[in-house]
Amino acid sequence: MRRLKIKCLMLDVDGVLVFGRPTDGQHWMVGLLDDLGISPRDLAREFIRAEWQSVVIGQKELMPTLREALIKIGTDVSAETLVSYWYEQSSRVVPDVLADVRDARCRGIPVYLATNQSYSRADYLLNKVGLNSEIDGVVYSAMAGHQKPDAGFYRFAEERAGYNPDELLLVDDKLENVEAAISAGWNGVHWSDGDSLTEILKRHIG
Repeated sequence: MRRLKIKCLMLDVDGVLVFGRPTDGQHWMVGLLDDLGISPRDLAREFIRAEWQSVVIGQKELMPTLREALIKIGTDVSAETLVSYWYEQSSRVVPDVLADVRDARCRGIPVYLATNQSYSRADYLLNKVGLNSEIDGVVYSAMAGHQKPDAGFYRFAEERAGYNPDELLLVDDKLENVEAAISAGWNGVHWSDGDSLTEILKRHIG
């Protein structure tokens, strides 16, 4: 196979490096009704579908936007309590992927996170979960003002990381994000649960 001139791995977070609850890997909303009395369906309707896109690209602040949504839902749970629960219940770092990230960096391959995140969750993942010490850099949507698969996200990432499009490899669990990366001139691999990051890098870098 012809080796590509890839110089930097751009790695998605949720669904690749971070996957579900620390206890069992299930989605963070699985116990939401039992634990906090909030229906996932109500939260999806009033916040995720209605407001999240504006939050994730930095147009709206998370906490006041979430407070308004919780008022509409009719719960006494505070935005602070829900965010704390959400972040803690969606913070399981996949051991095998993390090990492969470390191996890639030891081999001289820079690893950046390329992810759709609000400012506060990006900060939580980097500093509370500790991903900041495991990577060479990060690009996230609130920082970029664009979210994957918008073309603006990829342009921002190129400038931030300082690489040409054909020197970048995106590994992402959402096919539309990979297809958009390829359209932007990047290399891309659609991730499936159980894939090996090391094997992907061997195929594309050597």
